[in-house]
Amino acid sequence: MFLQILQRTTSHEQTFNSYFLYQVCLSEVLEKIQLHLHLNPSEMLCCKRKSYYVAAACIFAFTLMILYYLWTQGHSLLPNITPQEGNLCRGELASNTITAIKGTRTFIIAPYFDNRKSKITRVIGIVHHEKVKDLFCWFCCQPDGEIYVSTAAIDVHSDRFGFPYGAADLLCSEPQNCDPNFVSISWEPKGNIDQLPRFEIKNRKPETLPIEFTVCLSPMFGNYSNVLQFIQAMEMYKILGAQKVIIYKNSCSQLMEKALEFYIAEGTIEIIPWPITSYLNVSSRWHFSMDTKDIGYYGQITALNDCVYRNMYKSKFVLLNDIDEIILPMKHPDWKIMMSGLQEQNPGAGIFLFESHVFPKTVYASTDIFNITSWNAVPGVNILQHIHREPNRKNVFNPKKMIVDPRKVVQTSVHSVLHAYADSVNVPIDIALIYHCREALQGKLPRESLIRDTTIWRYNSSLIMNVNKVLQKTVF
Repeated sequence: MFLQILQRTTSHEQTFNSYFLYQVCLSEVLEKIQLHLHLNPSEMLCCKRKSYYVAAACIFAFTLMILYYLWTQGHSLLPNITPQEGNLCRGELASNTITAIKGTRTFIIAPYFDNRKSKITRVIGIVHHEKVKDLFCWFCCQPDGEIYVSTAAIDVHSDRFGFPYGAADLLCSEPQNCDPNFVSISWEPKGNIDQLPRFEIKNRKPETLPIEFTVCLSPMFGNYSNVLQFIQAMEMYKILGAQKVIIYKNSCSQLMEKALEFYIAEGTIEIIPWPITSYLNVSSRWHFSMDTKDIGYYGQITALNDCVYRNMYKSKFVLLNDIDEIILPMKHPDWKIMMSGLQEQNPGAGIFLFESHVFPKTVYASTDIFNITSWNAVPGVNILQHIHREPNRKNVFNPKKMIVDPRKVVQTSVHSVLHAYADSVNVPIDIALIYHCREALQGKLPRESLIRDTTIWRYNSSLIMNVNKVLQKTVF
């Protein structure tokens, strides 16, 4: 009974009222004691009964105050109960990948159950780092429709790169007596839950890691049309061990759509619609100083974090890289054998970082021996023609991309993990590197200064056969 009363006594005004009642009671008891010293026995008997009632009220008020204090100190993150009769969690179910929360500068991607440290719902979203101060998590427990409201802890990721909007985790403490399947986010702790969009909480029932490797690609945007390199990358991922590729798609060409449809039907690709341009003024650059928009690189960091949590209990490993990048083993035939060795050598690691090396797409090698002239009719870059990589630059950081154990990741950025439950390991270049076929970073270097690296050619037979099959079904 005390707990039920306590859970409803949560405002400062109610606490003050209890304290005020206690002060009044204490004064009355002291006055009665003084009176007893001047009363005859019969008068004292009458007064004693009244004093007992007053004293009981005082003890109750005092106990209430002590319990409330202990409860707020020890359970400050526990949700407050706000029962609403006849409400059966009828809020409209959110169906879009990105949902704007009315009255705030907040956009929700998806909530995920996370009990690795405590029982919380972690909501992946995008917020304005200065304007968003208070948000509340509304849980609805079935079958009685009881509503629980808790204050969201807003954790804006540190790698915002100067943009006003950034990836954020909204940390919602869950009710202790139920496992809600849905959560709503609001800027106020009171109101009608029917008016709030409902989000299904994912990862409530973990799967048994049916997939070994999932590739999470940065958002596809700018009417992306590099069809040949995309198909080559997909086939290389499959050769190396990928079973699933996740693409956050904003826009692409019609021919690219045909390639995507092929891989969706095959079961390799999962498309996550990414209409971020409908909500924010996005930049295609990584830093605010280069392009003063709302958010950088089409919300890349938010997409990568969502992909990690989306595949946390579906995939043993998750790769985080761009569409024009391949984590290329130098000693091993595929990722599985490579990762087995790396894990054996680094038992406490969960994040493996690979150096990116540029293979300029302006420097060509002859591919006459491969008989692939038909590929010339396909828009895009042919990676088999680019086997020269730029040397390391003195005192310049080589960016890295990752293979991670998603269950060990809390927050990730593009080139490193920000918070994790495991160690990070820098993988030597003689084990593997990022094959990054793109514009040159050292464009003035003569050809003889580049490093000839034909590692990608080791896979030419399987790659050419597989790419030809896809092209026959999509382009030719």
